[in-house]
This record gives sequence, C-alpha cells and structure tokens, in this order.
Amino acid sequence: MSSFRHRHAVLPALALLITAAGCSSADDSASAAVPSPDAKVTKLCRNLDEVLPAKVDGENRDDPEPASALTAGWGGEAIILRCGVGQPPKMVDPKVANGNDPKAMAGGVDGVDWLMEQRDDGTHRFTTASREAYVEVRVTDGRDSTGVLVDLAPAVKEAIPEGIAS
Repeated sequence: MSSFRHRHAVLPALALLITAAGCSSADDSASAAVPSPDAKVTKLCRNLDEVLPAKVDGENRDDPEPASALTAGWGGEAIILRCGVGQPPKMVDPKVANGNDPKAMAGGVDGVDWLMEQRDDGTHRFTTASREAYVEVRVTDGRDSTGVLVDLAPAVKEAIPEGIAS
C-alpha cells in the first residue's frame, strides 16, 4: 500500500479519524484476551514486552488480566496492547487501500505503519503493518491517539522487525 509511505501526511488525517469516543473509567478491572501466536511471534512479543515504556500518553503501565507478556496496558482500560494477534480483515480490504472506508485508514507514525480503525463500540484499534508480528493497540477513552502511537513506536521498532507477519 503506497499510503504506508506517507508518514508525515498522516498525522492530520489521524487527528480527523480520532474523534471523541465515549469516556470510560480507568480502574483495576481491565482485561484483555491473550493471543496465541506461534513460537517465533511469541518470542518477538516477549522482546516487545521487555522494552515497552512505563508511561504511554501520560498513563502509567497497568497491565490487564490475565497477566501475560503478550498483553500490556496503561491507565486501566484506556490503552490496551496485544501482541501476536491475527491480521485484521480490513488490512487487505481494497476499500481501505483506496481510501474509501470512512472507519479505517492506513498510515504511519514515527516509522511504524498502522491500520487505524474506528470501531462501532467507540474504541479505536491500531494494528501494526509491515512488521513480522501484528501488534494491536486499543484506545478507549476518547483521547487523541497520536500520542499513544508516538510513545509506542520506539519499542515496536526495536522489538518487532520490519517484514511480513506470518
């Protein structure tokens, strides 16, 4: 997808995609389904877990239950990361590639390509593209998600090599 190559032009478009979603309270009851990738991807995800930041967009790390090196969180349910997820269907949807899906777009932030989706439940889901493992980040509290992706980009670049996820 050629749209992955236009990293700097994406930030204004990203701001348009990220509209205010409903607020949810941050509490200790955050949970996330733990992915079950193959051994190679699991190793990459464990490497990612070791280099994830303590704070993302001003929120302290607060991992969801059940505890796993394949999941991480910041601010309760506000920001949830899952590593080793499957390829989202919209990643290969021609409507997204052509810019014709109002709820999904491809773009890049600080050297990491993402599929950005606005979900029907008011959350935003971001899934890495062009990396050897898919990393999903869900943002639930209506914040401008650009800061979240900027804070996570260095860890993703360090732990998940560019390439095609299997």
